[in-house]
Amino acid sequence: MAAAAHPHHKRSFMPDETDNVCDLSDKHCAACTGATPKLSLEEIIRLHLQTPTWTLFHGGTEITREFAFRNFAEALAFVNQVSTIAEEEGHHPDILIHKWKLVRLTVTTHAIRALSENDFILAAKIDRLVAENPLVVK
Repeated sequence: MAAAAHPHHKRSFMPDETDNVCDLSDKHCAACTGATPKLSLEEIIRLHLQTPTWTLFHGGTEITREFAFRNFAEALAFVNQVSTIAEEEGHHPDILIHKWKLVRLTVTTHAIRALSENDFILAAKIDRLVAENPLVVK
């Protein structure tokens, strides 16, 4: 008989289905301009908790994540899947394929040279793709 999870043992660093957090992957990116507000540090932390596999980079103005694949063809197939999401959202990551099977994605809002909610929405959509994608090695 499996032991039941203790009700007080919640992962404090990750929201779960009991938290009142809107799933970022269900939201859509809004058009950005130079007038789009930059996120405050508190907002960045709150949204980063929902996308913990991404790393804050360049003083909190970008988020980045690296993915590994078995070969170049799988890496390129993944990039094409990400490009479809980016086009649908009108929000595009910087994409680097290196060492023939690694893909690094960097997301920022170029119009404001900082992070906006769109960056975390795109990251969450990519995370959902990864969760459903058998190509990703790590």
